[in-house]
Amino acid sequence: MSLALPIISLLLWCIILLLPWKPWSTKERFELCNKHVPISLLDTLTVIIPARNEAQQLKISLPSVLCQGTGLTVLVVDDQSDDNTAEVSTKILNGQGEVIKGRPLPKGWTGKLWALEQGLKHVKTKYVLLMDADIVLERGLLPSVLSFMEKKGVDFFSLMAWLRMEYLTERFFMPAFVYFFKLLYPFKLANKKGNFVAAAAGGFILTKTKLLKEIGAFSTLKDSLIDDCTLAGRVKASGYTTFMGLTRCARSMRKYKNLATIWHMVERTAYTQLLYNPFLLILTTFLLVTCFIIPVIGLFSCNPLTLVISLTTLSIMYISYMPVLRYYGLNLFIGVTLPLVAGLYLAMTWSSAVRYYLGGGTAWKGRKYKNKS
Repeated sequence: MSLALPIISLLLWCIILLLPWKPWSTKERFELCNKHVPISLLDTLTVIIPARNEAQQLKISLPSVLCQGTGLTVLVVDDQSDDNTAEVSTKILNGQGEVIKGRPLPKGWTGKLWALEQGLKHVKTKYVLLMDADIVLERGLLPSVLSFMEKKGVDFFSLMAWLRMEYLTERFFMPAFVYFFKLLYPFKLANKKGNFVAAAAGGFILTKTKLLKEIGAFSTLKDSLIDDCTLAGRVKASGYTTFMGLTRCARSMRKYKNLATIWHMVERTAYTQLLYNPFLLILTTFLLVTCFIIPVIGLFSCNPLTLVISLTTLSIMYISYMPVLRYYGLNLFIGVTLPLVAGLYLAMTWSSAVRYYLGGGTAWKGRKYKNKS
């Protein structure tokens, strides 16, 4: 193997490690929650939870919302569920909120955004929280977020919920998912006003109601499969301030028991992330192969210089991955699997592209969405 590719790989990793905004860092986080704080008045906030066949998840997530404070308005939008989502939600809410029966999905909309659009029409408060049904909140989180937003002048606040790390596949793939997400959308840049980088995690977005309505709410991105970052981009483009961070105060219950579940999750939106652009697919392939695969191949080289360069590159890669592994309390040995995991993520991306060109569309929650033309 020529020295050119190992050298390019080393240079790329040196650049990543030395970037002033440190995309690999976990410093952008929000951990202000306290189970023992007094009950707060939250009459300025409405929580919208789009729910399609989420009865089991809501049994845990809904009580965690209701214990956040008094005066809180909670809207569960039952998105044409086949299970007893509506009945479970009504029983748990017990008059402290409302279950909205979702109307049939119009053409050109994704289910989640259509549910949020219906819920937003019922919001009369200053703030609104868009929350997935599988997210569990630690007590005191919502009062802390509202206080932070008021003090810091933040208009749009999003948290990447604490991901499950119980199954073996989750421990290998989910920290890498967070790591790659932060490389693509550096939180430090996303949190700077006027910067072109915008990031959000759709499981937890707390923002001003007026802001959503001013930018056209969800009708302007009704067919977006990656709605969270698209929404954040619209918000920043309109001149508003945003915050994106990691947290332990909001936890995702979504399970990824095996490779197939993770494969489907990535395949669903990977090529969408690349704007259905073959050039971006080729560029992504080149970068991932150069950064993650070439250094591994270099370990088997007979050229001592290639071997040294490859070892140095893998060491830098490992160092950059350590903050995420430490944040999730994982064994640092998992870091050596990053090249393999990156290769599998690349395969999932190609699978997403092949599915697109074969006209397979995207399936989610029992619905099928056609490819964009």
